[in-house]
Order: sequence, then structure tokens, then C-alpha cells
Amino acid sequence: MATVAATTAHAAGLRASTLGIAKRGLLKYLRTPQLVVLGTIQGAMFLLIFRYVFGGAIGADGGLDYVDFLVPGFITTGILFSGMGAAAGVAEDLEQGFVDRLRSLPIPRSAVLAGRALADTAVLVWGLLVTTAIGFAVGFRVHGSVADVLAAFALLVVLGFAFEWLFITLGLFAGSAQAAQGLALMVFPLTFVSSAYVPVQSMPGWLQAFAEHQPITVMVDAVRVLTQGPAAAALLGHGAGFYVVRSLLWAAGIVAVFAPLAVARYRRG
Repeated sequence: MATVAATTAHAAGLRASTLGIAKRGLLKYLRTPQLVVLGTIQGAMFLLIFRYVFGGAIGADGGLDYVDFLVPGFITTGILFSGMGAAAGVAEDLEQGFVDRLRSLPIPRSAVLAGRALADTAVLVWGLLVTTAIGFAVGFRVHGSVADVLAAFALLVVLGFAFEWLFITLGLFAGSAQAAQGLALMVFPLTFVSSAYVPVQSMPGWLQAFAEHQPITVMVDAVRVLTQGPAAAALLGHGAGFYVVRSLLWAAGIVAVFAPLAVARYRRG
């Protein structure tokens, strides 16, 4: 009986601790207006550059307008741009001693990282909503069903949660916010060597092999087919199910690799 009671108390502590730490992360973000405003302006600025500066020189075959080709890729890769802030935030908490204070509390160790991942995912949802709204403002249109669009958004949230573990791990290993930003920047080339902004077929042959088989391309193509329907499926060669399943497998693999690494690093600290 005592064992059952202890187990129940521990489970409640895990849930309450995770939600408490997540709430703290959200409040810290909301109480820093420059982070909210800067993130919104930065996303809008890059989307406008790709839409109106590069869009005239870049085309997408298969009956898709470039804006309809671009926006799903831009929204998906925005997950990585948001992640740089997550990595820096984790490193900053380490520098300022917040993580040390949490270690001294009688709470489950996993709650600290899970709460951080939950808070950063909630912030990511806000960024996705803003970027999507800007996409519609610059001419993006959906050609899939409402269910497919909702599935695309849910998939983006799942992918964002998975990548949060990558950036949390980078923040724990970095040691400082500046170093964390530098490490996070190393992930960004994946966004350009992918189908996010240009068709993979436009790249040199030796580069296509890598671009076609890396996670960002698969994830972008999943969102693109879900939002653009048959035209995107014809352009890419497969239906939504093909890319969605592979995206979820990539997401599961990322969590399986980086969540244990983050927990191990946290415990060693």
C-alpha cells in the first residue's frame, strides 16, 4: 500500500512540476516583449524577401505558384529558427543558476526538461500562427481539404516538439547563450539544402541525393502535399501518407536520440 501511495504521489509531482516549469517558461517569454515583437518581425521580413525578392527568379513546376510552393516550406523551417531561441534560453537558465535551484527541489528531474519542451512548443505554436497569417497576406492559398490543413498544422506541432529536444540538448551542452546560438546555427544549412525554398531537382546531382533523404525535405513535402493537394502530389511523386509517415518516423527518431542525451546531460550537471 505504501509503495502504491508513493508511486501515485510521484506521478502527481511529475505532472504538476512539468506544468509549473512550462508556465514559468511561457510567462518569461510573454514578459519579454522584445522577444515577441522581434520574432514576429523577423519571420515576416524573411518571408517577404523570399516571396518578392527571390520569388521572381525562382519557379516551381507542376502547376504550383511559387508562393504556394514556398509558404509550406517556410512555415516548416520556421521550427528551426524558433529552436535557436530555445537553445539559448536553456543555456541562459544554466548560466543564471535557475537550473541549479531546480536541482535542489524535490521534483522529478525529467519534469525540468519536459516543462521546457512543453513551453517552447507552445511558443512555437504562436510563431506558426503568425507565419501562416503572413503567408496568406502575401498570396498563399490552400488547395487541400480542411481536415488536411488541420493535419498539417498538427504535424508541424509534433515536429516542433521533436526538434525542441534537439535544441534543448544543444543548450545543455553549450555552456553559454552565445555558444548555444552558434551551435543552433549549425542546423540551419539543412533548411537550404532541402525542398523548402527550391525544388530538389534544381540542385546539382550530387546534392540531390542528400537533399531528398534528410528530414527537413520529408517534413516540408508532407506539409506541402497536405495543403496543396493533388498538384503537389503530382509534383513530388507521392501522396500525403507517404511523407506524413516518414515525417513521424523522423520525429520519433529525433526524440529517441536527443531526449535521453538531454536527460543524461542534465543529471551529470
